[in-house]
Amino acid sequence: MLQIGNVKIDNPVFSAPMAGITDRAYRILAKQAGCGLVFSEMISDQALLHGNPRTNRLLDCTGESGPISMQIFGADPDNMSRAAQIVQDRGADIIDINMGCPTPKIVKNGEGAALMKNPELAETIVRKVVQNVSVPVTVKMRKGWDEASANAVEFARRIESAGASAVTVHGRTRAQFYSGKADWDIIKKVKENISIPVIGNGDVWFPKDAARMLSYTGCDAVMIGRASLGNPWVFSSTIHYLETGEELPAPTPHDKVTMALKHLELLVDLKGEVIAVWEMRKHAAWYTKGLRDASRLREKINRAGSLNEIRSLLNGFILSE
Repeated sequence: MLQIGNVKIDNPVFSAPMAGITDRAYRILAKQAGCGLVFSEMISDQALLHGNPRTNRLLDCTGESGPISMQIFGADPDNMSRAAQIVQDRGADIIDINMGCPTPKIVKNGEGAALMKNPELAETIVRKVVQNVSVPVTVKMRKGWDEASANAVEFARRIESAGASAVTVHGRTRAQFYSGKADWDIIKKVKENISIPVIGNGDVWFPKDAARMLSYTGCDAVMIGRASLGNPWVFSSTIHYLETGEELPAPTPHDKVTMALKHLELLVDLKGEVIAVWEMRKHAAWYTKGLRDASRLREKINRAGSLNEIRSLLNGFILSE
């Protein structure tokens, strides 16, 4: 049992917040696979304060089992504290502040990973948010802006002193984006220098990777991102491996396509048929990767214009198996 602030978490296997991915549909499937803590997509403080309709949908956690961490981003302490209050009121068990997103449109505004170049402001933001909400506040950060300014240890110390209840460290710099190899040594160093829980992130693709990260770095939990795309089983298999040392069998083609159908239904419930059909194209590509005649199936799904067409294609694949 892991605890972040006053929130108890069943196991140390977390899902990473991913823009355009970790909506309610994804989170429900991740939780059903045993994921200890799920995260929302990152949510703009400005969009929250202006009541953006799409942002309100990002806050929807109807029918979900907790705990749920909702991630916000911004660079103004007052706006971030007000946004955090909104997120808390909408049911967040934990509020996570994004200080690691590398995308140009985010960092050009001084947000996301750009805050690693301004640790004083980052500390002020955390302190202000902590003062204005009652739920635990955490931060997701990187190794640094680039190798020349790999300041994760000092940055994490500031975050802790500002009142954060945990910190996630992605072992890549902003300059790396998602390329190259994640530096687990920096995760280890952060863990050795602060007392709040540390979540390790980067290059956890298989259950054995999670076990190695936990052992090598001493971190309190692991965060899995891209390995979960079309693969919610990564959570259940990782938890099982950490508990028993045994690897579960890989999902069958039937399992994958059945799960894709389930994901589709959840998307329709969340976003309506038109958007669900469009978004299912990327999810179907992940679920069917490596399957027999997968490229042909994906082509047909990409041309499908209705829920029934996609259902028929996926069900047809199941019958052919």
